[in-house]
Amino acid sequence: MGQAREFTLGQRIRFYREQCGLSQKAMAELVGRGENWAYKVEHDQLPIDRISVLIKLAQVLHAEDLKDLSGGYVHGSVTGPNTEHPHVPEIRQALSLPSSLLPKNVGVVSADDFAASVTDAWTVYETQTKKRYVDVGRRLPGLLRAGHAALRDANGSDVESSTLRQLISLYGLFQIWLRRVREPTLARIAADRGLALADRASDPALLAAASWNLSCVLTSAGDVKDSVELARQTIASCRPGDDADAEHLSAYGALHLQAAVAAVRANQKTVAWDLYREAERISGRIGLDRNDWHACFGPTNVAMHGVHLAAEEGDATEALRLTDNVEMPESLALEVLPLERRTRYLIEVMNCNRIQRDDYATVYMLKKITAQSPEEVVFSPLVREAVTDLMKREKPTWRDDVRAVAQHIGMAA
Repeated sequence: MGQAREFTLGQRIRFYREQCGLSQKAMAELVGRGENWAYKVEHDQLPIDRISVLIKLAQVLHAEDLKDLSGGYVHGSVTGPNTEHPHVPEIRQALSLPSSLLPKNVGVVSADDFAASVTDAWTVYETQTKKRYVDVGRRLPGLLRAGHAALRDANGSDVESSTLRQLISLYGLFQIWLRRVREPTLARIAADRGLALADRASDPALLAAASWNLSCVLTSAGDVKDSVELARQTIASCRPGDDADAEHLSAYGALHLQAAVAAVRANQKTVAWDLYREAERISGRIGLDRNDWHACFGPTNVAMHGVHLAAEEGDATEALRLTDNVEMPESLALEVLPLERRTRYLIEVMNCNRIQRDDYATVYMLKKITAQSPEEVVFSPLVREAVTDLMKREKPTWRDDVRAVAQHIGMAA
């Protein structure tokens, strides 16, 4: 294995799979994917863009360290202790408490104050380019206690309903923050609690939004079939009527997009594209981009998901062709299309160019992503893999640009 860095990720996965005596189908089933997915991964037609999937593969293939599969751009013991975000222990403690104990020793909290605090935390997460994980992580435990105190102190059904909506929104922030810092179990707890509250509220828009949160968690964890089933059952139960408001339509449409992503990863291509076409129809009914429940939905995000689905199928050429349908006007505020969503899309485009071995385009996208999201780019496995590949075949015209990105993400030679 002394020459491991000369092999692609797919080649390393195939090597370890054959050493274990597993078929592609058996390996795929052990990580909750289909045989076609395994084939495309081993032939470098599909990226491993989530640490959780790489960890599952390493465990299944008996690799001792993530660097054995990644070639060094991601490393860490598969079975040993993990370095967790400094705010995770306090968050874990808060999520471990029964809801009835959370407001203990918390004074009176008004619904308006709680709503303002949740809104501000979301704004930081969706728009702040630096230290947002530290800032938001520090706030989350206190917000959870305040939210349940506000629900306890709610006076009147309208106030209780408003507080309940904000608490569900807060659990949504918990799940996305926890997924990004690689805490899938805690993210699942937060999403489950949000869905339970939404079910209690008997509001179809809330139910769609909370199901979107849980579907995101399941998809990220590789439980894609469960994610599709959850989304499709919720879609059937909260279908909007002709007089539905934009918030209901937006949450309903976002759930279709999330279900489409899960379906294509579950090798249910026809289902995925059917869900996508329905999302297109709903988007046309709304007519503009929205970010209700922080599950952004509208023409721009629908077009972005078309690129994503093609890329997930392993068709980088078609994915890049579909980028011509994506317009991201400067007037589209971060509150409508959050920084994280924009960055994930650009990383997708960058990776498609990398697969096509268009080095100039890949370097251009890396520079753009780093300038736009200097914090987010550090944690992206796809960015690290692209930089690793480019540094093996540096060219004078773009060598300094790649080295600058490598230095920024801590990979400089």
